Amino acid sequence: MKSNKTIYLIPVMFCFFAMGFVDLVGIASNYVKEDLGLSDSVANIFPSLVFFWFLIFSVPTGMLMNRIGRKNTVLLSLIVTAISLVLPLFGESFTLMLISFSLLGIGNTLMQTSLNPLISAIIRGDNLASTLTFGQFIKAIASFLAPYIAMWGATGLIPLFGMGWRVLFVIYFVVGVLATVLLLLTPIKEDAPVGQASSFGDCFKLLGKPIVLLSFLGIMCHVGIDVGTNTTAPKILMERIPEMGLNEAAFATSLYFIFRTAGCLTGSFFLRVMNNRTFFAISVVMMVLSMLGMFFGTSKAVLYVAIALVGYGNSNIFSIVFSQALLSVPERQNEVSGLMIMGLFGGTVFPLLMGFASDSLGQAGAVGIMAVGVVYLLYYINKVRH
Repeated sequence: MKSNKTIYLIPVMFCFFAMGFVDLVGIASNYVKEDLGLSDSVANIFPSLVFFWFLIFSVPTGMLMNRIGRKNTVLLSLIVTAISLVLPLFGESFTLMLISFSLLGIGNTLMQTSLNPLISAIIRGDNLASTLTFGQFIKAIASFLAPYIAMWGATGLIPLFGMGWRVLFVIYFVVGVLATVLLLLTPIKEDAPVGQASSFGDCFKLLGKPIVLLSFLGIMCHVGIDVGTNTTAPKILMERIPEMGLNEAAFATSLYFIFRTAGCLTGSFFLRVMNNRTFFAISVVMMVLSMLGMFFGTSKAVLYVAIALVGYGNSNIFSIVFSQALLSVPERQNEVSGLMIMGLFGGTVFPLLMGFASDSLGQAGAVGIMAVGVVYLLYYINKVRH
């Protein structure tokens, strides 16, 4: 039985890798800005599109899964993603890139909403959180590789048809097609939806269940802290250590991703051998220490330790909270998944508030906004099942 599960998980993990394609928007938008001579504000339209589609399409995707199934929804997401990766190969006009990144965001919304509950059709019970965490680790590999592949293409290290940095789209398209074929050939038995198909009202009524609402807010806080640390960490270093320039301070973002990836990898082990609530509590305590370090720290060592702590501590929050929500309403997992993924919109809300706070109070104000999210996660500890 275990060997069958492993065989089923291989194509699913390829899909998690494809889920990471969305993070290429960061490096790609910089190259598009340079190629088209765009301003920062115009270039920033591309990454902002990702979170916009999470808000619009997450709940409808949960309803779509009830009609066509989780596996078919993941396959649809892979097809949309593949189309988004092909478009830049025909040119790089602003309109074409706008369509490409929009489709990439829509495809990722479909994938994030359907792939996580598809795992629950293969892995049951307490091992769900650890498997989701391992999937996040696989996703992080794609996120890590994107800037390097684009750079190697731009510098001629991958001289593929003179594509330059756009070789990134070619390579990820090939991997995406492979993921599609593997999943298509893998039989996965799904539980039939219970009762009649859900309406929008039925989906949002699920927020009336305390654990679903609390988990939705938990996802918002997790993503807000994630995106907030990403954008604010270099600014904190430059503010506290005036002689530090942007190039050196940018290492803070890499440091965050290094520990976040390490957290996903090791977390998939710890969640199998340790009580979920205990590990969640340890993770949140690490984030509390991180907020204190970023709020009061003035030395490079203290700030680097604080950034590493939030990277590791925040790495497993999504998987645990998401699995708690799915297991709480087993008969409505598709709808619950849509609501949880809509919570990724927190990646827009938190940075916006942090920007206002930092303008008034410096980067300590931005850390204070993130700390509110950490305090909420402290409250959520008692909601985690053993």
